[in-house]
Amino acid sequence: MTSTEPGAAHVILAVDDDADILRVVRMALEVEGLEVATARSGEDALAWIDRHGLPHLAVVDIMMPGMDGLELSRRIQRASDVPVIMLTAVDDEATLLEAIEQLAEDYVVKPFNPRELAARVKRVLRRVGSFAYALAPLVKVDDHLSIDLVHRTATVGDQQVSLTPTEAKLLHILMRSAPRTVTTDHLLRRVWPLEEVFEDTLRVHMHRLRQKIEPDPSQPRYLITQRGIGYSFAVKG
Repeated sequence: MTSTEPGAAHVILAVDDDADILRVVRMALEVEGLEVATARSGEDALAWIDRHGLPHLAVVDIMMPGMDGLELSRRIQRASDVPVIMLTAVDDEATLLEAIEQLAEDYVVKPFNPRELAARVKRVLRRVGSFAYALAPLVKVDDHLSIDLVHRTATVGDQQVSLTPTEAKLLHILMRSAPRTVTTDHLLRRVWPLEEVFEDTLRVHMHRLRQKIEPDPSQPRYLITQRGIGYSFAVKG
């Protein structure tokens, strides 16, 4: 399988049109042992993800020419659960509320203390935890299954199947957490943060996902139900 080895550095994607800000962010995070990739625009950030896969976390400036940070975050999170920390010089409470409530784990106001930014990044990464699967644009789970979360496809045997944004987001959360069990409540909050969705809806999506990727959906190999708790993604040695 393709995976991030235990102890490997978390990869942070920093996005800002100001090269000086990017330099400060890179230095602050590299001191903490984090690997930092940078992009000068939302478009460049999406191109980086297309080449390298999903980062562990993104630090994103709200106000950028072209694609702003809010739209970039929407696109990243449309089919993934990559946490975002916003950088903002915007003195606009409505914009900040939208960013926090809908898109971001946290925000830092410019000018910012680099040590404070690093502390906030580390706090969010502690919530996310270590990745058993991460980053590779194409994740080879085993000889039967490969998953491309960026392009929302799975190769099952010799057949390629499309994944819906919801299915890709579910897989991202479960694969990122593997082999730990993710609770039903956590999945509902992360996949449908602004909707009142119940367990039956999650169960339907998991059923459809099993139909797509499992050799025998009635005897799941990958998507394991932990009855009364939630779901886990099985890691094969």
